[in-house]
Amino acid sequence: MIMPIEGQDRKTHTGGDMTSEKYSEDQVLTEVKDGIATITLNRPQRLNSISIDSLELLIQVLKGVLKDSKVKVVVLTGKGRAFCAGADQGEMVIRSPREWELIVDRYLDPIRLIATSDKPIIASINGDAVGGGLGLAIACDLRIAIETARFCTPFTAIGLAGCDMSAGYFLPRLVGLGKATEMMMTSRFVNAEEAERIGLVQRLVPTEDLEKETMKLAKKLAALSSIALGWTKKAIRRSLDRDMEAEFDFEVFAQVQCLQTEEHRESLRRYQETMMGKKV
Repeated sequence: MIMPIEGQDRKTHTGGDMTSEKYSEDQVLTEVKDGIATITLNRPQRLNSISIDSLELLIQVLKGVLKDSKVKVVVLTGKGRAFCAGADQGEMVIRSPREWELIVDRYLDPIRLIATSDKPIIASINGDAVGGGLGLAIACDLRIAIETARFCTPFTAIGLAGCDMSAGYFLPRLVGLGKATEMMMTSRFVNAEEAERIGLVQRLVPTEDLEKETMKLAKKLAALSSIALGWTKKAIRRSLDRDMEAEFDFEVFAQVQCLQTEEHRESLRRYQETMMGKKV
């Protein structure tokens, strides 16, 4: 599998065991109004899981929005009952270590764009944030969630390293080493109340108030100095340390090792059977 790179045509991936839907701009929606860009993951039938094709579109949309001088604040949300279920499990097929290395690293590119942008980015969490979906949320600067949202790093449950999609870097810094270790090792779901208590989200709101409260915060930020907010974000990110890329390199390495194992494939099969018919 050759990953598309900027400047190349995107093509539908077919053949072998690969399953990939046709590239469609409808998978990621964008609206810009009053200096606020809202990016909506739009695969509700797949709980907004990110396929390889929709990943490319998300990267493209993020690059465009973050370069737009008219955009002062970005909101990331999902369509339907989930924020994002992470990478599409239908695309977890047997590949070479080099193929997996390219793919796993490519999935970190939206995280890199969010984390390194000067613009404030709000995760408006409309439902469960699982796996890579949680990774996207915790890379954002602020998180507002509905009262029924749940959060999970499910990787060990499918035989993968729990540090995937930036969780190994951001989660300990948000909730502390002990709680992050528990979440990443046990793959348990954390409900919204606990998420707020441990600092995973800043605020909980009723489902019907999510958009209104998110926009209220976004407008407040948009009214402030972009230069001041940009330097504030740089200072906050700098205070963490300068080893994000080193952590990402290790995450890619660890995940590629796990993706080659029979334990992963068997665990994934059991996990899918268990979750069949249940809300993720």
